Amino acid sequence: MAQQQIAPHVEQLRLQLKESLLLDFDEYGLAEQFTGEFNSTFIGVRLNTAFQPIYDSEAGDLYGHEALLRPSLGNELASTPEFAFTYAEQAGKLVEFDRVSRTLHVLNFRQIYAENGLLFLNVHPKLLISVNAHGKVFERILHANSVPTSRVVIEIQEGLVEQDKQLAEAINNYRERGYQIAIDRFGSEQSHIGRLRKFSPDFVKLDLNLIQKAENNERVRKVLPGLIKMIQDIGAKPVITGIETQTQLDIAIETGSTLFQGYFLAKPVTAKELQPSALFKRRTTKSNIRAVA
Repeated sequence: MAQQQIAPHVEQLRLQLKESLLLDFDEYGLAEQFTGEFNSTFIGVRLNTAFQPIYDSEAGDLYGHEALLRPSLGNELASTPEFAFTYAEQAGKLVEFDRVSRTLHVLNFRQIYAENGLLFLNVHPKLLISVNAHGKVFERILHANSVPTSRVVIEIQEGLVEQDKQLAEAINNYRERGYQIAIDRFGSEQSHIGRLRKFSPDFVKLDLNLIQKAENNERVRKVLPGLIKMIQDIGAKPVITGIETQTQLDIAIETGSTLFQGYFLAKPVTAKELQPSALFKRRTTKSNIRAVA
């Protein structure tokens, strides 16, 4: 894809990353495309951002976006975030890889910043117990792009972190800087239900398999409303993810939850595709949610 000439704002970004974040613009292959989006080529992996909307059926509106990493090898062979992070870890670059990935998401989030809602970001579980002052470095890039930490939700897969003390310290560090916290993939085999009260997350995102199992399993379908109520009782907002059919959306609404995410509502797309050209599709989706509710 053709790139623009180096503009003044890009040069300013170079200096900002190098001085404040200790990220070298060229080392991490950050490049602005003609669409205004950024991508990165780091340790041989091309990194792009995709955003998947999260909808609020009660308000009938967009609630936020989850930023998803879309890596590829040689800009041709699509890969998975899990492979990319494992590759970075084996290269001894996990911290840098995670940092540049989240920076990339924020740079691209600027294009849809005027939209309502929050930015949901994943943090690699191993960084929660190996990095001090969580969120401090990342806070600088947020402020530099006029994104308050209060609009950022840090997604944590608590089931992959065994150490309660380190996990609690990480969550407290993020909270002290104004970030919101989401427990991600809750309901998987690794989840610890007792941790919900201990950590008091702002959001609990259900494992995507739950709603899919509920479509064909009456017992799971009956259990979901109780799980949603328990989450609400601790003061957290449940988010039902993995919705891929109209039936699954109907079941999700019946649980009492109002926040939904999944391919049936909207697939992950680039920030550019979330611009006005896709506005009609998003409005149609929101109308469908409102009508079903």
